[in-house]
Amino acid sequence: MAFQAGMMYDVTVIGEIYLDHVFSGFADWPGPGEEIFTDQYAWELGGGAVTTACALARLGRSVQLIGVVGEDQFPMIEARLATFGVSAANLTRTRERSGVTVSISTTKDRSFFTYRGANRQLSGLLRSNDSLLDIAALAKHVHLAMPLAAEDGDTILPVLKRRDATISIDVGHHVKWLEDARSLEIVRAIDYAMPNEKEAVIMAGTPQRYLDLCRSLGVRHALVKLGSAGAIMLSGGVEYKAAPPDVDTVDTTGAGDAFDAGFIDAVLSGLSPKQCIEHGCVCGALSTRAAGALQALPTRAEAATVCEENYVA
Repeated sequence: MAFQAGMMYDVTVIGEIYLDHVFSGFADWPGPGEEIFTDQYAWELGGGAVTTACALARLGRSVQLIGVVGEDQFPMIEARLATFGVSAANLTRTRERSGVTVSISTTKDRSFFTYRGANRQLSGLLRSNDSLLDIAALAKHVHLAMPLAAEDGDTILPVLKRRDATISIDVGHHVKWLEDARSLEIVRAIDYAMPNEKEAVIMAGTPQRYLDLCRSLGVRHALVKLGSAGAIMLSGGVEYKAAPPDVDTVDTTGAGDAFDAGFIDAVLSGLSPKQCIEHGCVCGALSTRAAGALQALPTRAEAATVCEENYVA
């Protein structure tokens, strides 16, 4: 396909794109062989890349999304992204079916069952298509919602930085990447890595040990998302903590990705490290007010109001 070049965006988001089937409203998980029922079901676009891109757009940022989707599913994906103002012009279309995820949530946690589909082509596409990387670099910030392989970092990251964009990464629950010691070279080479608590535990044993490891490696900014406990960040040798505001939680799907968007928006606004994780916590918390990852994403005005109500300036 022909790529659309020339426009400078606030953020380019690169990553896997899914069609989500979201089941929520469960009080607890069923036992083996048991069946439980809910009245809460939604179909939505999903995946960390989509959620973060749409959340940033809802906050007023100009965003382009880069990924791989099925040709047959592209029209519905493009139409849904358009409702948020996210550009789908540089999505690559293929004959393989788009990825699919089934998300099941209780008020305490969630689990996912996933078919990767067309997303399996993304890494190879980035390695082989310099023009697409050049377009991705047309942004103030590039967010990687994918497990960028250590062997690809030396070729892909310099291209993304050609116009001095800052870079963040949220690989999601890709255990092989998290267990691979070589992945720490990616963490060192970018500006912000955004694991959640479970991912930090896989990488280093505990969130604190993860921060200590990043400190020893000379990582400039290291943070861990702690779910309902908020977030912790190491920046400039100083640790910062923030707790999320209280909200009526319906579905936690995509909350970590909404956090990413709030954090990136705050970075682009030049806020302090503590304000960045506070803004991330607010956006993550507010995103849980409805089923699905996109329904309750906050506007800039909503996020600003909640920040003012919960944190000391």
